[in-house]
Amino acid sequence: MTDIAAQKSALRREAALRRQAAFAALGPGSGAARLLEALAPHRGAVLAGYMAMRSEAEPLAVMAAHLGPVCVPVIEAAGRPLRFRAWRPDAPMIEGAFGARIPAEGGWLTPRVLIVPLLAFDRRGFRLGYGGGFYDRTLAGLRARGAVTAIGFGFAAQEVAEVPAEATDARLDLIVTEAGTISPG
Repeated sequence: MTDIAAQKSALRREAALRRQAAFAALGPGSGAARLLEALAPHRGAVLAGYMAMRSEAEPLAVMAAHLGPVCVPVIEAAGRPLRFRAWRPDAPMIEGAFGARIPAEGGWLTPRVLIVPLLAFDRRGFRLGYGGGFYDRTLAGLRARGAVTAIGFGFAAQEVAEVPAEATDARLDLIVTEAGTISPG
């Protein structure tokens, strides 16, 4: 295991505990009003949300309120970018890879704005996920085809001084928590 991989692994364990504590203290939907504000300039754009797992911040109310098409990620295979299936609040859902809920049916969409889950983040815009690299590959591919906005969504307690980052790690454009919105610089 490389040094940076070991650092990320150790941080994942610590970050998961911090997120669980914040989730228990604040509730899953804290920060939703701020996220809705951050998405206001993106009305009409295709929005990718996510179906929260474990102690992730919950974006469902924001996804349902979005004035435009909404989709959620589908993992097709390890090492591949995510694809996004159309979602609506009443969509029949099934269990997908890694236990994530996905729409049972629906068209494939290309998002211009993504709400991205995370374990940890820093003010430079780097995030730590579960280690599969799905969002990094996906953001690289989407950004190669045009402008896309990636908004990390979580709890303020998930902020760390520095996320160990590699050249393949994609930065977030904004980070939204219950405490405020961070514009990495």
